[in-house]
Amino acid sequence: MSAQDWLSQGTLVLASNNKGKIAEFEKLFAELDLPVDVIPQGQLNIEDAIEDGLSFIENAIIKARHASRISGNPAIADDSGICVPILGGAPGIYSARYAGEHGNDAENNEKLLTNLKPFRKDQQAIEGMFVCVLALVQHADDPLPQIFQGIWVGEVLEQARGENGFGYDPLFLLPELGLSSAEMTKDEKNKISHRGQAMQLFRASLQK
Repeated sequence: MSAQDWLSQGTLVLASNNKGKIAEFEKLFAELDLPVDVIPQGQLNIEDAIEDGLSFIENAIIKARHASRISGNPAIADDSGICVPILGGAPGIYSARYAGEHGNDAENNEKLLTNLKPFRKDQQAIEGMFVCVLALVQHADDPLPQIFQGIWVGEVLEQARGENGFGYDPLFLLPELGLSSAEMTKDEKNKISHRGQAMQLFRASLQK
């Protein structure tokens, strides 16, 4: 699938109803200045897909196909979360519903902090990785979805810091900057984040 194939269709559906993600994507897409209208699926009354995959890639494809099937347009979906190696990669694909209720950031953060307490010792840093997978499909049955992946490595703080961002941003420390993701401006975050990395790969694919 070349960029020209789906760009010529005029509309690209963003398969997300997450306000935080949509805000970041709107800024990132604005910078791309694409010759298509990028429309969040909620504006088309498309509800969230059932995410029953076992990986970020599977879930991103599921969401993209779902939005494309209902809208009849090409769709791009993001599946993302935080992986903590010492917890076997958890929360992983369950990041948004780690504490049970989907999208309850405060409870998800609290559960992660609680689960990490037994591993805190001698001020040793605990590594965490934000992962973002973008899946682009030209149509619902596209046999060759395009995949763009970004991984942002940092540390998991012992308590929240910062008021910006969403999700696990307040717990994610960039040690080289001395800032949490929630202490960064949107522009600063988008330049280096997992989502920003994936979008940069997406941008590069348009130039092929």
